[in-house]
Amino acid sequence: MKHIYLLGILGIFLFSCSSQPENPADSVFINGIIYTVDESNPKVEAVAVKDGMILDAGSSENIKQYIGDQTEVIDLEGKTMTPGFIESHAHLMGIGYNKLEIDLMYVKTYDELVEKVAEAASKAEPGEWITGRGWHQDKWLQMPDKTVKGFQTHDALSAVTPDNPVYLAHASGHASFVNKKAMELAGITSLRSENPTQEVEGGEVLRDELGNPTGVLVERASGLVSRLIPRETPERAEEALTLALKELAEKGITSFHDAGSGQDVIDLVQKFKAEGKLTARMYIMLTGRQPELLEQWYQKGPMIDSDHFVTVRSIKLNCDGALGPWGAWLLEDYSDKPGHRGHETLPMSVVTEVSEKALPLGFQVNSHAIGDRANQEILDRYEAAFAKFPDTKDHRFRIEHAQHLHPDDIPRFGELGVIAAMQAIHLSSDRPWAIDRLGEKRIIDGAYVWQKLFQTGARIANGTDAPVEPVDPIPSFYASVTRKTLQGLPEGGYEGDQKMTREQALKSYTLDGSFAEFEENFKGSIEVGKAADFTVFDKNIMEIPEDEILETKVEMTVVGGKVVYNKQ
Repeated sequence: MKHIYLLGILGIFLFSCSSQPENPADSVFINGIIYTVDESNPKVEAVAVKDGMILDAGSSENIKQYIGDQTEVIDLEGKTMTPGFIESHAHLMGIGYNKLEIDLMYVKTYDELVEKVAEAASKAEPGEWITGRGWHQDKWLQMPDKTVKGFQTHDALSAVTPDNPVYLAHASGHASFVNKKAMELAGITSLRSENPTQEVEGGEVLRDELGNPTGVLVERASGLVSRLIPRETPERAEEALTLALKELAEKGITSFHDAGSGQDVIDLVQKFKAEGKLTARMYIMLTGRQPELLEQWYQKGPMIDSDHFVTVRSIKLNCDGALGPWGAWLLEDYSDKPGHRGHETLPMSVVTEVSEKALPLGFQVNSHAIGDRANQEILDRYEAAFAKFPDTKDHRFRIEHAQHLHPDDIPRFGELGVIAAMQAIHLSSDRPWAIDRLGEKRIIDGAYVWQKLFQTGARIANGTDAPVEPVDPIPSFYASVTRKTLQGLPEGGYEGDQKMTREQALKSYTLDGSFAEFEENFKGSIEVGKAADFTVFDKNIMEIPEDEILETKVEMTVVGGKVVYNKQ
């Protein structure tokens, strides 16, 4: 794309302007294929921007009337522009820290995982913690010979790290893998020892047939080790946030819903805003894992930023586990683990308590639920809270993930006005093995049922759950419209009748994402008077063959009229 800075005399020559426009734009974007997500004006060629807001949108010829001698003219050269993409569920600091730790997202075998950790251990001081994230046993090409309950054991890991405690978070964030040294520090012992470690409510220390811990900790059991890891320094936190913001800009993300953080992250993000370093708009959910934090915010109420850059008006509750570690809370047994139905990781009474406190105070409640029982239990508690406060109409409570639903609960999303904050990329990653967990009937009836939810009138806000998956929206957009793995399988997609149209997928990443944070009147579509937040792609994601979507790259990211990323 060409940046053309035009002086007044040149403007007269090129555009036959006899005088300066009455209301010159700060910048104009011309000669593009621009999808506005505005039903009244769905596709335009050009946009004019002033003071960070959209001044006009229409043909390139029409928009040229706003060019003055100080106007920056950006020629899109036929590339595709959309409203800025909104990541509706991910973990801001996790994205940054993932770049500072061992990235295990792409390892294909247990041996490869061990090799990466051994390399890190060779550079570490004795006693220094080694941390990483991203492994997922169901995505490995093969499992090791020795497994317990579907997971690897720590023996090979411990053999290469005798002097360093190791903590490796599962890709889902709902399990961890630790070595012998870490278990010794945490007091995790064999059931045959004198004082065996007691089991953790809402979690599990996996053990072999002799009662020996395998090194895999599920759900809240991970806290036995994670609480021992030295706290992050302010300097490292700033480095992590800087890296996360850079990643968001490069991937075309202009707004970000941070799915559960404490006051430290809120303070750091506000510091970056004050210093002019915040390059994406932040919608931060208060973590429900800190009850004292919630009490503090109940006292002062929501923080709604008049600048629309750092808003805190929602609460994130973690109510069940993930499907991979058999932690999602189900109504019936797992098909591949009889007698097991997952974990309730938060007492449902807390969902009731928080919902009833939040509603009259103007806080939104966003509850993590993957399994069908977790979704049902949360919908029950939301419904009861809405009935108790009937005058609070525009609550926009959400269920984060909403992956596996009982058919009876699908209509309740539309009826209750509950937003489904779903990550389409999980279909690509999970569906090939999810059928083993749930069986064919539950998969067909209620797994990743996007069209069934749309038909109820529900809104779906899209995202990636990064760093569980890369924050890049292109694979999630691809999954939305194809329901295929990233390898392009199967032909026709899994349960193809549930595919989103490209228009639905784009809206789920823009206008529906803004609705999920009460900002649909400010952003999410390219309309006069809305924020000039744009994502520019090198391919037309709305028209190219679906097998070309994954080749698409972000060319430019614009937030409030400012270019925060330019590929060139």
